[in-house]
Amino acid sequence: MTHTLVRDCPATAIPAGSAVTLPAGTEVFVTQTLGGNITVRTDHGLLRIAAENAGAIGGYSPKEEEAAVAAGEFSEPAVWAALKTCFDPEIPVNIVDLGLVYDLAVEKTAGGHTIEVKMTLTAPGCGMGPTIAEDARQKIAALPTVEAAKVHIVWDPIWTPQMISPEGRKVLGLE
Repeated sequence: MTHTLVRDCPATAIPAGSAVTLPAGTEVFVTQTLGGNITVRTDHGLLRIAAENAGAIGGYSPKEEEAAVAAGEFSEPAVWAALKTCFDPEIPVNIVDLGLVYDLAVEKTAGGHTIEVKMTLTAPGCGMGPTIAEDARQKIAALPTVEAAKVHIVWDPIWTPQMISPEGRKVLGLE
């Protein structure tokens, strides 16, 4: 369904990763709404609109998504659940099931936890890498008792489609 922007809206060009502003009146077609962010197609290509700017899309009402973790005690599974709410804006599979997350380290500190994640991208030239990594970092940082969260993009080993989980393969029709 096509929607019209009711106000100027910041967005990120896909796959370049560059910041752009879509002017009010721009027609957009919503192609993906996973992880809270919105991927739209315009006459100028694909763009990612952050969840906080969804109100700029006239007539669009996002489905309510469950929070990755309810307020409560911290756990490593909660971190994995938060990571599963992060998506490449071009691929309808979360970064965990895409096989992009290589390592998760949880360090207990005096006041809570420090989290470090090593992840990769499907292609070294992907301009969306910093955007995806920052989305993951913000979602981890929002978990209870997380004092610091860092997400590092690494290239070793190089990602291959064989790293996609069985769940991800099913979504992509690769079974």
